[in-house]
Amino acid sequence: MLFLNEKGILENAVSYSLRKLRRDAMDILSTAVEAVDPGEAIRRNLVIDDGELRVDGVALDLDRYSNVYVIGGGKAGGSMAEAIEALMGDRVTTGILNVLKGTESDYHLEKIRLNGASHPTPGKDGVRGVEEMLTLMEGAGEDDLFIVLISGGGSSLMTYPARNISLSEIRSLTERLLRSGATINELNAVRKHLSAIKGGLMAKSAHPATVMSLILSDVVGDPLDTIASGPTSPDHTTFGDAIGVLKKRGIWDETSPSVCRHLEKGLCGEVEETPKAGDMIFNRVINVVIGSNLTAAQAAQRRAEELGYHSLLWSTSVEGEAKEVGMALADIAKEIVAADTPVKRPAALIAGGETTVTVTGNGVGGRNQELALSASIEVSGFDVVVAALATDGIDGPTDAAGAIVDGSTLKRAEMMNLDALQLLADNDSYTFFSRLGDALYTGPTGTNVNDLTLILVPN
Repeated sequence: MLFLNEKGILENAVSYSLRKLRRDAMDILSTAVEAVDPGEAIRRNLVIDDGELRVDGVALDLDRYSNVYVIGGGKAGGSMAEAIEALMGDRVTTGILNVLKGTESDYHLEKIRLNGASHPTPGKDGVRGVEEMLTLMEGAGEDDLFIVLISGGGSSLMTYPARNISLSEIRSLTERLLRSGATINELNAVRKHLSAIKGGLMAKSAHPATVMSLILSDVVGDPLDTIASGPTSPDHTTFGDAIGVLKKRGIWDETSPSVCRHLEKGLCGEVEETPKAGDMIFNRVINVVIGSNLTAAQAAQRRAEELGYHSLLWSTSVEGEAKEVGMALADIAKEIVAADTPVKRPAALIAGGETTVTVTGNGVGGRNQELALSASIEVSGFDVVVAALATDGIDGPTDAAGAIVDGSTLKRAEMMNLDALQLLADNDSYTFFSRLGDALYTGPTGTNVNDLTLILVPN
């Protein structure tokens, strides 16, 4: 079982029915996370046969490459690197991968070095790792192959500021964007235009070598130019888009003068734009998505049906304010109770995506906990369970992965003098769930494909 506090979650159920729903919810979500195990994704998608590396209909003759380098970054990097070494053995020359700090020693590698880096706020450790990657790319030729492993968190973990931009400026702006409620697409549009490696610039640095990027997607819709800020993908955003995001989110006037000047110079053509589709540097680049939120959501749906539920995969493109999404999903749960629609009871409704939180209060929380807190208010008194989970095991700046609620949650909270509405207004969902004992804890899962929300309704 994925959840470290399973026993406590079950003990908090006030009835046998709710206990069963809670147990099933954890079972289904565990199955979903296991389905996007990074190592398994590598093994499922890559084959080496008679000296050829085959993936997604493409075959590369490994004998023609003098060097095979493995680079990249993301929370799933360690598991992906282990699988690549196991598959390719001595064909790997060397490599450097930026992974979540503290997880470096969890993996056993011989050719590839894991460099611990900071997330979600970028740090100097990540910059040092990218410098090593750039050093490998500097002398690259046509007879070299770069296997780039990209997964969720890669944008922060692989930070390398553009000239005349400091790391502290990147860090400050990232924090402001996160607090403003900026979407991942908006956040990365800005980061790509303040970087020397994002937005296709890694592919440019590696040219004319062959580049194969294996991507575990943590972005709704799997847009290649947004996942980890698209280091090996043509960029569809511009300097104008980056400026537009900062103005839309009301932080342009708070942004440092050097960042504003850099973006304005880019808008005027004085700083080169990120490479776009059709650029010759992408002629030898292969980008393959090997796992996504859909993979996890489909696994959750299959497991729910095995447990006897009628299931509906509602969407894997859920976005918006977490508290508003929580209310909307709670309304669907109540509709299932009242009318057996949009799915018959016993029912399992699965939703995937990534919500945002516009921080206006002084509390601590994450988008999944805020979604669950909002839902708990709406489903009070109903015989349902709602669970929201970050598949990487890290929900916002907390040690929780998400939270689970049911129709008794609000009443239990009132008995503990927890004001759900006030805590929601103060963006303090972590306090609510940690005191109630209904935060979900997994620790870092080693994967990241966005979030999953699960609604269970008994017969």
